[in-house]
Amino acid sequence: MWGTLARFILQFRWLLLCLLLAVTGFLGWHASKVQLSYEFTRAIPTDNPKYLAYQAFRQQFGEDGNLLVIGVQTDQLFTEKIFNDYTGLAADMKKVEAVEDVLSVPAATNLLRDAAAEKLNASPVFPPGQLSQATIDSCAAVFRSLPFYQGLLYNPSTNTFLMAIRINKDVLNSKKRNDVVAKIVAIGDAFGKKHTLDMHYSGLPLIRTNIATKVASEMQWFLLGSILLSAILLLISFRSFSAMGLSLAVVIIGVLWSLGTMVLMGYKITILNALIPPLVVVIGIPNCIYFLNKFHTAWNDTAAISDPALRKRTALTEMISRMGVVTLFCNIAAAIGFGVFALTKSAVLKEFGFVAGINIMALFFISVILIPVALSFLPAPKSRHTRYLDNKWMLSILDKLEVWSVSHRKMIYVLTGVILIVAVAGIFRLRSEGFMVDDLPKTDKIYTDLKFFEKHFKGIMPLEIVVDTKRKNGLRANMLQTFSKIDSLSGFIAAQPEMNRPLSIVEGLKFARQAYYEGDSLQYGLPTSFDIGFLAQYLSSKAEDSSSKQNNFNRVVRSFMDSTRQRARISVNMADVGSKKLPELIQSIENKSDQLFDTARYKIEFTGTTVTFLEGSAFIINGLKESIAWAFLLIALCMLYLFKSFKILLCSLVPNIIPLIITAGVMGWTGVAIKPSTVLVFSVALGIAVDITIRFLVNYKQELQNNDKSPHDTVVDTIHKTGISIIYTSLVLIAGFVIFCFSGFGGTQALGWLTSLTLVLATLTNLVFLPTLLMSFVKKERKK
Repeated sequence: MWGTLARFILQFRWLLLCLLLAVTGFLGWHASKVQLSYEFTRAIPTDNPKYLAYQAFRQQFGEDGNLLVIGVQTDQLFTEKIFNDYTGLAADMKKVEAVEDVLSVPAATNLLRDAAAEKLNASPVFPPGQLSQATIDSCAAVFRSLPFYQGLLYNPSTNTFLMAIRINKDVLNSKKRNDVVAKIVAIGDAFGKKHTLDMHYSGLPLIRTNIATKVASEMQWFLLGSILLSAILLLISFRSFSAMGLSLAVVIIGVLWSLGTMVLMGYKITILNALIPPLVVVIGIPNCIYFLNKFHTAWNDTAAISDPALRKRTALTEMISRMGVVTLFCNIAAAIGFGVFALTKSAVLKEFGFVAGINIMALFFISVILIPVALSFLPAPKSRHTRYLDNKWMLSILDKLEVWSVSHRKMIYVLTGVILIVAVAGIFRLRSEGFMVDDLPKTDKIYTDLKFFEKHFKGIMPLEIVVDTKRKNGLRANMLQTFSKIDSLSGFIAAQPEMNRPLSIVEGLKFARQAYYEGDSLQYGLPTSFDIGFLAQYLSSKAEDSSSKQNNFNRVVRSFMDSTRQRARISVNMADVGSKKLPELIQSIENKSDQLFDTARYKIEFTGTTVTFLEGSAFIINGLKESIAWAFLLIALCMLYLFKSFKILLCSLVPNIIPLIITAGVMGWTGVAIKPSTVLVFSVALGIAVDITIRFLVNYKQELQNNDKSPHDTVVDTIHKTGISIIYTSLVLIAGFVIFCFSGFGGTQALGWLTSLTLVLATLTNLVFLPTLLMSFVKKERKK
């Protein structure tokens, strides 16, 4: 079969080359249209209850993750020059395209009682225009007497002030978000520079925009770095610019195909599938090394053929015949390692699995067509191009590996056993925990600014609690009882060190009660049965039609009830506590709500970006664990089909399980947590490491069936025949993944060094432990 394929490729080389270039041109044209993804809720399946609850919340109350916050710490804010400029800063922010609203100290609203009309009027605390110092002092005193704004717009104990900017949700999901966020930051920095103040920025729009920008930038650098590094290693190995150029052509075509596939399938670049182009380079180079190494070996073996054209054709036929099956199954194994992610229900994992799996298989077809066709046109290799086959340093390493495999079997088994015991002990130390920004360096401004807001405002991560009365106008029925329960739950939440004082309709009514009692701050509290008759107007539908609905206070209060008065929203800003502590906090709040609210009359639901993050992280981790199991099973079936021997299957799997166990142990001992960005290591490493095993065992089986040597001698012969290409391939793979260690994301860094470690271990186990297993358990098979 493979001989026939070799002859077909060489006979129709022009047709195949034109077809390959045509497909590349088509996909390359589509690749030029690839775009970044700005959506961050697709980790959860659309039929997941948490996802459905979050979408229902967004329809009823609007977005919870569209606030960008600006913080400044100073005891001079209420001085004439700074305050007037701060007012101008808020006004400039409102002028930015897509900014829908700005909440700030200068825009704070006070409620004043109109005794004659028996109603409350909203008026600004600070009048518009340039204010004198006397006016600012007077208004600041009023502002400080309003508990409603404490913890919301300022922290009186640390003199820290917050400005919240609401951005249009459609813009946040588009490319325009980059310009909007950049302009907001530029305006804020100009204010800070003028008054020598440190400006701090946070909020999900800023965090997500910066992460998306970093992803795009890193993809370009990693792609360039992997190509350059591969070029250097290939040039050092083969000492041939043509071999280097041919290999780079294969991987560059693979990259264009991968990006074109994304566009054709309607996908965009995310933090996950941004890794695909560099991975295509890293995985595609071994294909080239296998083919070129076999071509050079076959060229040397056909030295007796005097006709150069016939000699080259014979060597190319031998290359395709012997390495076609190896490369095919290597790519199948790698494609399975990545492609199993498509079996999950997570949209981001599905996209990664589909694109990676398809294009890793496409690399085989690119390699098996382009390499033989190009070599048929290029000049015959010179002696310096094949000199690496007799590299004394490399041959001495293979001799030592042979000695270890043949003469130190017991030592190998004992040493492996001890290492595995230590690794298993490390596995028990593994923890599963993820944070929203834990992949960023601790010195990154995004991270330090987030900690600034956690210190002064207990965080800005949104958690939403919906109190459903299960009937229309339920908030008006038993009003005092319902509000008292909401207030008690809010007090419990505020007592948590990781959570800010919650905002709800109750806080609005407390503010209204204070105004009813002539602004006395001591009267800022839950309305009594005496007060509620007057304050009930704020729950009536008529109140929405009044002219007062345009002020900031009313807009804030109205956002905490739905239009039917059935549901009330409790909005909490909290710290980024991580996926381990967050469920504990939510569970404690759930327990408290169960004590306060009768489940027959109320339904309490936790949602918001924080909850969806937790659910998404857990879903991805569980999906990746299942993917690893599927990858292991499918690869095992491929190996069984390829070798048709359970003993060989056992020998092929054990050397690849050992590196994964050791890597997991290293994660445990070094404190690397299991999270979406690190659990990816195992499936990726398994799919790639198995390539080395296939390369070794296919050659072993071919040699065993084509000569009369004993299994012992065949193993030794296989070490020497495959060792050089395996070592070169491993070096390229390891170097390719080491590039990821220079990432600005902790998860990508972990993917780099953990995968590199796994590949180093896989190389050792396949060149030392695998031969030992073969000589211990496999008897000579009869020639068919």
